[in-house]
Amino acid sequence: MARILIVDDEKNIREVVKEYCEISGYDTDEAADGLEALEYVRNQSYDCVILDVMMPRMDGFSTCREIKRIAAVPVIMLSARQDEYDKLFGFELGVDDYVVKPFSPKELMARIRVVMERGRQKEKKVLRFDGLVIDELARTVTVDGERAALTPKEIDLLLYLASNPNVAMSRQKLLEEVWNYDFAGDDRTVDTHVKMLRHNLGKYRDRIVTVRGMGYKFEA
Repeated sequence: MARILIVDDEKNIREVVKEYCEISGYDTDEAADGLEALEYVRNQSYDCVILDVMMPRMDGFSTCREIKRIAAVPVIMLSARQDEYDKLFGFELGVDDYVVKPFSPKELMARIRVVMERGRQKEKKVLRFDGLVIDELARTVTVDGERAALTPKEIDLLLYLASNPNVAMSRQKLLEEVWNYDFAGDDRTVDTHVKMLRHNLGKYRDRIVTVRGMGYKFEA
């Protein structure tokens, strides 16, 4: 069952959204401000966060920024303001949808379904190993929330190894799959890229294990 976090300092709005969420079959939690919301996100996995912009202690934009650092969860922003700048700023922060108050609860439920389905499709292309996150579509790698400075070929190499977890790969196999058959290289090319990749993965460097006399594997 999907779980929704409703974040709004107005109790009546939280109650209305909660009622419709429960009718739709979702479990819900409520937070009255951004700081409370962050505590929930740190301790619970959510399929969607409904987030108000104007709140005490921490506004919705700041809360969204922190939520996106903690978890890859869709966020729908609620706001009484229709200013285009607010919407653009929200989307830059990673907001998945923007709903202006007053809103139709039924429309909000429809938007929740859309962003959750979009999130499920995207998750198929995102590999997570503790704090190491590899996004195949965006071609980005983050280490404990910080973007890792990898070259395109290092990303290709990591993606191939991580997509085949716990499978030992020979250096020749890696050359064929990552550099393609027509690459005029040798085993040292693989070793050099693995060395740099490990360096850039920081504390997760040990995920890439040397298989003596053969090549490498990614330990999941």
